[in-house]
Amino acid sequence: MTEYKQDLFRYVAEEFAEDYREGELQRREFLRRMTLLGGGVVGARTLIASLGIAGVSAAELAQAQTAPPQPDKASGAGMVDPRDPAIKVGPVTYTARNFTHLAYVARPVGIAPAPGVLVIHENRGLQPHIQDIARRLAKAGYISMAPDLVSQIGGTAQYIDTAQISSYLAQTPGDEHVANLKEAVAVLQKQPGVQGIGAVGFCFGGGLTWRLATAVPELKAAVPFYGPAPDTAAVPNIKAAVLGIYGGTDTRINAGIPQLETALKAAGTRYGIKIYDGAGHAFNNDTGQNYVKAAADDAWAQTLAWFGQYLRA
Repeated sequence: MTEYKQDLFRYVAEEFAEDYREGELQRREFLRRMTLLGGGVVGARTLIASLGIAGVSAAELAQAQTAPPQPDKASGAGMVDPRDPAIKVGPVTYTARNFTHLAYVARPVGIAPAPGVLVIHENRGLQPHIQDIARRLAKAGYISMAPDLVSQIGGTAQYIDTAQISSYLAQTPGDEHVANLKEAVAVLQKQPGVQGIGAVGFCFGGGLTWRLATAVPELKAAVPFYGPAPDTAAVPNIKAAVLGIYGGTDTRINAGIPQLETALKAAGTRYGIKIYDGAGHAFNNDTGQNYVKAAADDAWAQTLAWFGQYLRA
């Protein structure tokens, strides 16, 4: 397992542990997810111990491994109707790196020139909420594309159990994700009317947005929402203007901000940091339990203003 893969793997494992400690995941569901991440009972025991959680037996893990998934509490129909006459939406497929990639594209009606924005999903894959984010961008005048990073194993829609999606994403090396995102950037650049490329991502996708910015110099603007920081040694490679958005109570992710900000300043990167007091991780997701409307509304306004300043320039 490479250091980069460990970073993403650890991020997902810690998120599951945090959800368990905060009561969002039942104990059996948390243990079931640990067996998925760890590749079985033995790996799960090691992983759980590394997370500082004691009192878990092999027998309890074995029982949890075969338990049904905890029902997903996500709700909400989205903010922009896919039938809105002002936008055109739909799936796209393309072949790259020897497999078929799936993605969702939303754009204003017509082919007038507009910036393109890549939308990078959370660790649950290309869910309806992320498609709604793409539609919101289309309503704001952007040509957006949300790639499905689960494409190589059939795509998000093939899985009812989102923990299987999260485990696959965590176990896939980070450089593989970035390579696939670079292919998505190339496809977005070829969409009719696209002029200039930006990116926005959430949670796991927020971390990948930071990393993509270190790997794609033609990226003009990026807005990672509460994403884990990239390797600070790669920060000088960032050419985009980056706005990092965070929840004030999201201490796990926020611990990386000071070191990241030091690196951004030293590199002379155009950046902003916005922290919303009283909001936690995933506060922008209006289908989730952590949604904070006031913070989400302002963060979205900040996102559009950032893209307006740096992507439309």
